[in-house]
Amino acid sequence: MALDEPKDNDDTFDVKGLKFVVEKEFMQKAENIKIDFTGMGFHLDSNMDMGELSGCGSCGSGGCG
Repeated sequence: MALDEPKDNDDTFDVKGLKFVVEKEFMQKAENIKIDFTGMGFHLDSNMDMGELSGCGSCGSGGCG
């Protein structure tokens, strides 16, 4: 997850006043994406196997590590 502006190849979603931007191709693969704030970061869950990235607690562009 990272802060970003929408591009032509993105879908945008407004959820409870928050705007989410997801690349269309990624969204087709993931189908549904669930984002939970755990108090220490964000947990992402989808139908897609994200391998090591599953349950990532990072909220910056540096990614998980």
